Amino acid sequence: MKRAIGGISLVLAVLALAGFIAGQVQKTSQTAQLNPATGAPPPSNPLKVALLKWYTANTVPTTFPVGDQPEGVAFDGENIWVANNGANSVSKLRANDGALLGTFKVGFAPLGVVFDGANVWVTNEGDADITKLRASDGTVRGTFSVGVQPEFPAFDGTNIWVPNFVDGTVTILRASDGKKMGTISTGGAFAAAFDGTYMWVTGTAGNTVTRFRPDGSNAGSFPVGYVSEGVVYDGSSIWVANYESGTITKLRESDGKLLGNFNVTVAPSLLAFDGQSIWVSSPDQGVVVRLRPSDGAQLDYFGARVSPAGIAFDGANIWVAATGSNIVYKF
Repeated sequence: MKRAIGGISLVLAVLALAGFIAGQVQKTSQTAQLNPATGAPPPSNPLKVALLKWYTANTVPTTFPVGDQPEGVAFDGENIWVANNGANSVSKLRANDGALLGTFKVGFAPLGVVFDGANVWVTNEGDADITKLRASDGTVRGTFSVGVQPEFPAFDGTNIWVPNFVDGTVTILRASDGKKMGTISTGGAFAAAFDGTYMWVTGTAGNTVTRFRPDGSNAGSFPVGYVSEGVVYDGSSIWVANYESGTITKLRESDGKLLGNFNVTVAPSLLAFDGQSIWVSSPDQGVVVRLRPSDGAQLDYFGARVSPAGIAFDGANIWVAATGSNIVYKF
């Protein structure tokens, strides 16, 4: 009986110790997950817990070398593709660990990159054309002429839309074979984003963003800031980076109504959406800014060495090309 009692005491002591350790681990975990800006604990949202998104993200970036002067960045579902403007190539990196899977030659001064579900398209601003590569192995599947100085393209599910900066046009190519489906005159063109119905093109004349139907017909132009560059869709709104104005414009996707102009205190260039935040690259200031979509509030401000340019989301992390450092950042 005495031995049994001793055994029970030992068990109780072990349980007590385990409870203490668990409590300390929980406290430590909670402390580590406090919002660095507000000191608040993480939200107790069951959906976020289920998606493993209840904790504050690790904002220490990891860097990976690519080619000379990286610009555009795109995600193909598994890998990150980076256009190396000064090396006439595109780098393919494995998204989960940044391993270099290949470097493939394209045209002169590649800039923008977009994925169509099977192939990666890279604009060559020095050649006035766009190269199509098979995403699986980087095999070139064609090079197609577009306008003068093609910039940052977009895919609408059927066609590739290529904004051409110098001649102020947008070239529409059929993704399956590169056939030219039309050329639209916009008075200026820099980047494009698709909202599921319309294609939005920035850099158009008169400090506006212009919306196009799938057939290329104009569906309205809407005022934004001075020298509009990047554009991204967040599921309900269109966001436009106004480089010279130092602002980000938010428009309602359904009708282009102005929902806000937000000062970001930098010269914003390109944009990305990660499901919760809008990310802004600013090459002049060498920073990346994260904004809250609901009100445009600045949430974070990251230094990114020299000239952060192209920016893309891979489902877990944001990737940013640092043009002056020949690297890409993974946030």
